[in-house]
Amino acid sequence: MTATAPEAHPAGLDSQPQGRRERKKQRTREALIDAAFELFAEKGFDATTVEEIADAVDVSSRTFFRYFASKEDVALTFQEEQHQAILAALTARPPDEPVVTALRRAVVDIVQAAERGESGFDPQRLSTMMELMQKSPTLLAGSLEHMQKKQASLTRVIAERMGVDPAADLRPHVVAATAACSFRATTDMIHQYRGDCGRPLSEAVDQAFAIVEGGINFPSVPPAG
Repeated sequence: MTATAPEAHPAGLDSQPQGRRERKKQRTREALIDAAFELFAEKGFDATTVEEIADAVDVSSRTFFRYFASKEDVALTFQEEQHQAILAALTARPPDEPVVTALRRAVVDIVQAAERGESGFDPQRLSTMMELMQKSPTLLAGSLEHMQKKQASLTRVIAERMGVDPAADLRPHVVAATAACSFRATTDMIHQYRGDCGRPLSEAVDQAFAIVEGGINFPSVPPAG
């Protein structure tokens, strides 16, 4: 007597409920981010509460904390998306392109995409984030901490491009740290000198990386007399 094979289920049938759940979770997450940024733009970061963000989406604060550790975590989703896009863009640059040149072009391309609302970026979120970081020391500290944590992944991609071991070669670490400082210096200058606010961030970032690319061992000016 021949054993009968178990009845096969249609492909993907078992995964359908899980797929629906994941899509629902993603929609809830996106709704929380949208509501948070609307409130941040209206009230400011510090004045916005987790309860207000949750209420705007008609969920509980407990549900909010299933998705995000804090309201800082929500605000920094934009920075995280930007970081991941830069890593992908840098990896895709021509392999024979010098490291800082490749990094400059990758960063500028992503910032331009954010400004234009391309590649899934919301230009209003970029504008809101830049404004919030200038007004909220708490968010600025969170942004700097996030940047420091993500520096390791940027260092790794740079080391791969250079063909070196980041555990034994300091150069990828210096390049990654310099890139982070260049970006931060650009946003600081734009906000400090309000007359420059009409200038696109991408243009200022491009100039900052051009300075690094050209070398920063500038001559000193001897004191007069």
